[in-house]
Amino acid sequence: MPIHIQTPLIASDAFSTPDQRIWLKLEALQPSGSFKLRGVGHACEVHAARGARRLLSSSGGNAGLAVAYAGRRLGLPVVVVVPESTREWPKMLIRRQGAEVVVHGKSWMEANEYLMAMRLPTDAFIHPFDDPLLWEGHASMIVEAASQGPKPDVVVLSVGGGGLMCGVLHGMHAIGWQDVPLVAVETVGADSLNAAVAAGHLVTLDAITSIATSLGARRVSERAFDWTKQHEVVATTVTDDEAVRACLDVADEHRLVVEPACGAAVAATTRRNADVLRTASNVLVVLCGGASTRYCDLQALAFPGPATTSSL
Repeated sequence: MPIHIQTPLIASDAFSTPDQRIWLKLEALQPSGSFKLRGVGHACEVHAARGARRLLSSSGGNAGLAVAYAGRRLGLPVVVVVPESTREWPKMLIRRQGAEVVVHGKSWMEANEYLMAMRLPTDAFIHPFDDPLLWEGHASMIVEAASQGPKPDVVVLSVGGGGLMCGVLHGMHAIGWQDVPLVAVETVGADSLNAAVAAGHLVTLDAITSIATSLGARRVSERAFDWTKQHEVVATTVTDDEAVRACLDVADEHRLVVEPACGAAVAATTRRNADVLRTASNVLVVLCGGASTRYCDLQALAFPGPATTSSL
């Protein structure tokens, strides 16, 4: 039995119009709080079957929490190394799953280097986005969606490092949706895919300036960029403010709290940021989730006061 669960596909009356139906794939309902559990769970199961004795992650966000959850389900110890900037809430969630949390370095790069230095031959490192095993696991959400609702005219998702994008496109091609365009959404300041598409080659951003830190890959994966040459991918951006307000709309209308990285896809959909979104009759949006963000965090971002210091 897989570690992830099958999630609902719902038609959103709130976001739909008389001429367009918006369908939400509710990956926020995964036990770890995000879609990451699909790919991470699959990768952890494969490594466990190969004899891994311990699971390692260098993500203080959704990937680290998914590894911690999968490790508990598989009965394997988990170590998650996070940078000093990681907030207490996600660290608490990871520890709640029984994983060891190590704080090291000022950046993810330093945390990851520390993790790699402690890696043993019997350990399995679970990459947060750049691994074919992850893409195979993420693809399952499209197989599910195809059995739950109509074939969409367009699929919309958020892009960080590109793991979700690679998995969704893998799934779309596996079930015969090669003709369905994909709208790939980033926030301004975390738009490495948009930069790559515009330049015609991979681009490394100087820095991440968006609050949507789950989209904070300075360079999108090579496989994600390659997909833009093999499938109709429309890259677009929204602002941080638009992403946050979309999160509040999701909370108000669907009683679900998601992070700004997820809200980006909803914002692009409701604002019809691309031609395909203005003409499509059925739109499938991956509501990817995000366990590290609470409703109070969204409110602080949307309505900052002089004493507000909360940051995502």
